[in-house]
Amino acid sequence: MPPVTGVFGAIADLYDDVRPGYPNAIADLIRDYHGTTPDTVTEIGAGTGKGTAVLLRLGAPVTCIEPDPRMAARLTATFPHVHTVTHTFERWQPPSGGVPLLACALAWHWLDPATRNRRAHAALTPGGTLAVFGHEYGYADPAQAHAVDTTLRAIGPTTRRPADWFHHDVTASGLFTDVHAHTLHRDLTLSTDQYLRLLQTFGPYRQRPADQQTRASTAMRTLVDGFGGTVVLRLRTTLVLARRPHTDRP
Repeated sequence: MPPVTGVFGAIADLYDDVRPGYPNAIADLIRDYHGTTPDTVTEIGAGTGKGTAVLLRLGAPVTCIEPDPRMAARLTATFPHVHTVTHTFERWQPPSGGVPLLACALAWHWLDPATRNRRAHAALTPGGTLAVFGHEYGYADPAQAHAVDTTLRAIGPTTRRPADWFHHDVTASGLFTDVHAHTLHRDLTLSTDQYLRLLQTFGPYRQRPADQQTRASTAMRTLVDGFGGTVVLRLRTTLVLARRPHTDRP
């Protein structure tokens, strides 16, 4: 996942402060699917530990793979008992025999699309569980959603993946069996300043030229102030669970 390295490291503290965490139900769904508490958990692209926090609820030792040393430093400061590996997923070598549970929180799109499913499959023990989850940021008010989209498009090109894209990605690989998807929703009310701080942590924003970032921040401040200084985000959290078959096809 080379493109992610350096995108968020400079704002690791901000990222950790403003990015919303994950519902505790994620851990329960993973455990129920896996069938028991896994011996170990390995997390891909752990960042500052937003996904790590919920994975620790499984009660198993966690290894975090995070390529940016600044993000990894924030993670280990918060979770000193977690084993952190400062590598990309592509460079990481799984232990002999594989891992029983491989998880990825909101980082699947940063992995090499040509190899991510194959590498995940190879890293798992036969019968092991893949858990991919992440938020889609929507808006409770359709009028606000339309206004935000129109404003950002006026500043520069925007891309938006379908909400269930990684469900399709894992299924289409043909490498896994028993693929299930779960969706959870919750609303998050933010002030103008809180919303702008969150905006600064989004990849598409950070990868824009500096002048577009400034224009986007100015325009969004005006917009949210016009909403009365409050915006209500509707978080759609999707969890995709899949299993490496006990016996792979030849």
